[in-house]
Amino acid sequence: MSRSSPVTPSRARVPGTALNRQLFIVLRDEITRGVYAESGALPKEEKLCERFGVSRITVRRALADLAALGLVERRHGLGTFVKASTLASRSSPTLSVIDGLRQTARETEVEVLNVERVPAPPDVAAVLQLKPGEAAVHALRLRKMEGVPVMLTDAWVPAALGKRVSAAALRKHALFEILMAQGVKFGRVVQEITAQLADPTYAGWLQTEVGAPLLKLVRLLHDPEEHPIQYLTVYLSPERSRILMAIPAERVNTLSAGQVVHDVLTNSDL
Repeated sequence: MSRSSPVTPSRARVPGTALNRQLFIVLRDEITRGVYAESGALPKEEKLCERFGVSRITVRRALADLAALGLVERRHGLGTFVKASTLASRSSPTLSVIDGLRQTARETEVEVLNVERVPAPPDVAAVLQLKPGEAAVHALRLRKMEGVPVMLTDAWVPAALGKRVSAAALRKHALFEILMAQGVKFGRVVQEITAQLADPTYAGWLQTEVGAPLLKLVRLLHDPEEHPIQYLTVYLSPERSRILMAIPAERVNTLSAGQVVHDVLTNSDL
């Protein structure tokens, strides 16, 4: 997160991404996208050396990591082949925003990293329509599946709505459930999807490499009267998570289908 936090991960900092790890990431992505589905065979080691400009030992380390993850199998004298189980079809999105939050809460275990009532930073205060220096409740949580971290959530809610939000409450219930239990209703949701590189703190929490790409999902949730009630930032490792969206045909020509925004300065802006 762009703002500081008193919480530090228990995991030691890891070094930057090594060459064999970079090669591993690229090949793993190609495998999951079905690039090698037709033949099932990865290129020979010498071809990978030539393509990526690395040594054979680097290629062998990357292939060994893929094999250890169960994505490929090495056949002596024949090469490296994608395992059939890796080519399973991907699921389609079928849930609403609230149902998706409910499923996430059900399928993951939560570790509450920090809960505090503090003055909202200027950017948060602006989107939540708070006065400068006005307090808000800040909740930082890590969600895991079978002990593997999959999602880091950084949530802010106005202090008036966050009176029941505590570390103890968040260990038992998701934040949206706590808000709904006190009568809060959800309306429009505005979300933004970008990417961010993992700094040592993020890398420690999400157990990935420093400098590895992270998916960053920002959601501003409103009530039916259009009052902002929650500002949520979610960080995901693309190694373990994807973001699925389904857009009804009648909304294809609306902003609900999404819009690409370019934050590039032009001469007219200077």
